[in-house]
Amino acid sequence: MTDTLLPNGIEDSGGDGKYFRKGCNPLAQTGRSKLQKQRAILNQQIIKQMRMRAGAENLLKATNNNKVKEMVVLELSYVNSNLQLLMGQLEELNSSVDVYQSTQETANIPLIALGLKETKEADFSAPFKDFILEHYNEDGRTFEDELADLMDLRQACRTPSRNETGVELLAKYYSHLPLIENRFFSPTRQTGIFFTWYDSFTGVPVCQQNLSLEKASVVFNMAALYSQIGTRSDRQTTVGLAEAISSFQKAAGMLSHLKETFTHIPSYDMSPAMVSMLIRLMIAQAQECLFEKIALPGVLNQFTSLIKMAQEAAKVSEIYDQVHQSMIQMPIKDNVPFFWSTMSLVKTNHYRAIAHHFMASALLDHELGPNDDEDQQEKTLSQVYDQLPEGFSPLGILKNKDERERIGKAHIRRAISGHEDALRNYGLCQHLEKLEALQEILQASHRRSRDKYSDFENEEEFTDYVEAPDIISKTEHKAEMELPAATKGPLSVFSAKQKWTAPRKIRVCAEDRDLGFTLKGEAPVQVVSLDPLSHAATDGLKEGDYIVAVGDKDAKWMGVGDMMRLLKDVDEKGIEIQVVSIIDNSPTMPTKSATFSGNLPKTYSMICLAHNDEEKTSKARKVIKKSSFLSWGLKNKMKSASTLSLPIDDQSGAHSWNKPIPTFPTSSAYNHDSFFH
Repeated sequence: MTDTLLPNGIEDSGGDGKYFRKGCNPLAQTGRSKLQKQRAILNQQIIKQMRMRAGAENLLKATNNNKVKEMVVLELSYVNSNLQLLMGQLEELNSSVDVYQSTQETANIPLIALGLKETKEADFSAPFKDFILEHYNEDGRTFEDELADLMDLRQACRTPSRNETGVELLAKYYSHLPLIENRFFSPTRQTGIFFTWYDSFTGVPVCQQNLSLEKASVVFNMAALYSQIGTRSDRQTTVGLAEAISSFQKAAGMLSHLKETFTHIPSYDMSPAMVSMLIRLMIAQAQECLFEKIALPGVLNQFTSLIKMAQEAAKVSEIYDQVHQSMIQMPIKDNVPFFWSTMSLVKTNHYRAIAHHFMASALLDHELGPNDDEDQQEKTLSQVYDQLPEGFSPLGILKNKDERERIGKAHIRRAISGHEDALRNYGLCQHLEKLEALQEILQASHRRSRDKYSDFENEEEFTDYVEAPDIISKTEHKAEMELPAATKGPLSVFSAKQKWTAPRKIRVCAEDRDLGFTLKGEAPVQVVSLDPLSHAATDGLKEGDYIVAVGDKDAKWMGVGDMMRLLKDVDEKGIEIQVVSIIDNSPTMPTKSATFSGNLPKTYSMICLAHNDEEKTSKARKVIKKSSFLSWGLKNKMKSASTLSLPIDDQSGAHSWNKPIPTFPTSSAYNHDSFFH
C-alpha cells in the first residue's frame, strides 16, 4: 500500500494520519477545501430541516386537533424559513467563484466552476464478508486487508486534489466499480449498503443501494474537477489558456458521458436537462478562453483582422446567450444559483458590446485605399451582416465615407448600450458585486467605447441616425467537448447490443447547392430521403446510414445542426465522409420440423434437430468440471487454500481492476497566430 501513499508533510505523534493517498489531500487548508467543508456542513443542516418538515407535514395530516394544527403550522413556517436561509447560504457558496480562480488572475473575467458532490461514508466490510461467506463459501475475514484498501480508496475520493492526479484518483475508483458490481451485487439480493450523495446545488440527499448513483456521482465529480482546473489556470499566458480550454472541453466531455450513460439518476443535478445546461456552460467558457487566446498577443489593427475579432466576440456572446436561456427555464431556474444566470447574461451583453466595438473600429479607423483589395473587403463585409439597413450595401459602405461613418457610429452606440446593460445586470446580483475585478473590466470597456464615440460625435447626430445591424457570429476556433477515449459514440447506437458495418468512405458533392439527401436524429445523424441519382448515392451512400466522420473530424457526437454547419460549404469538388450501417443481429428462428401421419400434418415443433452426431449423443459427451467461480484472485495458495482476492493496489498496474479508465487524449494545439504578427 505504501506505493500509493505520500507523506502529508505534517509532523504529529504518529498513527495512520501521517500519510494520504496520491491524488488526495484532505488536510490542505486551502480556500477550496474550506468551501467544500462548509458545503458539507450546510448539507447536514439542510437534511435535518427537511426531516423536521416531513415529520411536521405528516403530523399535520394525521391530527384532527385544531390546537395541534396551529402549533404544527407555526413550526412549519419556522422550518421553511430556516430552509430558505440555508438554501441562500448554499447558493452563496456556489457563487464563491473567487476561491477557484488562479491567484494570478487580475485582468480576466471570472469563470464558473462546478462544486464537488458530497457523500457519506460507506462501510463495505460487514456486508461483503457476509456475501463472501454465503455466496462464495469463503471466510470473509481473510480479505479484511483488501476490503480496508477498497474503503480507503473511496474515502480518498471524497477529498481529491484539484489537479490531474485527483482526476486519476477518481478514475481509478471508477474503474473498480464494475468489478465490485459484478462480484458482490446480486440482482436477487440486497447487500444492505446505502450510497448517499448530496445534490451539489440544493444539498438534497439521494440514497440508493445499487452502484448506478455511485458511478454517476464519480463521473460528475471528475467533470467538476476539470472545471476547477480550468478556472484556476493562468489566463495571462498561452500555456495557461490552453490548459483552461482543454480542461473545460474535458469537463463537457465527462458531462456528456454522464448524460449518455446514466439516464435515470434521481439527483436533479445529474438530470438530463441540468447536465445539458452544464455542458453548454463548459463549452461557453472554453470558447471564451479561445477568444482570450486569440486576443492575448494583441489584435492587428487592420480591417479584416478587426472584423474577424468582431465575429469571434459575437460567437462567445451567442453561446452565453444560449446558456442563459437554458438557465432561466423551469425547473432549472429554481435549482441554479441566481449568480450563474446573471453572470451568463452579463457576459452575453459584454461580448456582444465588444463585437460592435471591433466592428466600429474597422469602419471608422480604416478607409478603402487604392492598394486595398476591394473585392476581398466587400466579401468580408457582406459576410458580417444578414441584412443591412435600407439603402446601404457592402460596396457602398466601403466607398462612401459618410455611409461608412454612419454605420460605424451606429455600432459604437450599440457597444455603449451593451456595456451599460452589462453593468446594470452586474448591479442586480449582490454576489457579483463582490467581484471587483469584474466591475473594473466592465467599466473600462464602457469607457473605451464612450471615448471612441466622442471622437466622431457631431451635431447632426439625430438627422443621420441609423440602427446598427446584428453581427453574424463566426469562429475559426470552435470549442468542442473532449470525450474519454473509451467512449466510441452514443450508446443508443454504438453498444454491444448493436452491430454495424466497417466505416465506408463516401464522396459527397453539391449539385446546385444540393447534397442529394437530408439528415435527421440526435448524434450520430442519420441519412434520409436519399436521391438515388445523386453523386453520394452512386458512390455507395444508403438511406439509414450513420455519418461518423466528415473529412478528418470525428462526427459520432454531432447533431444535425453541427453536421449541417460542416457540410454547408461543400462545393462541386466535394468532401469525403465516413458512414456505417446497422446490421440486423437479431437471432434467427430455429429451424422448424414437422412430421406427418396419415397425410395430416402434426403441430410444428420448436425443438431443433441435431446437426451432428455429437449433438445426437449428448449422453456420451464428456462432462468437464467447471473451475471454481472464485478462481479469479491472486492470493498465495501457500498462504490460504482460498483463491478469492479483492482489488489491491499494485504498482505494476497489471491487474485489470487496477487499470484506470482511459483518460482524455492530449488536447490538440490551437492555432492562434493566423491573425497576428
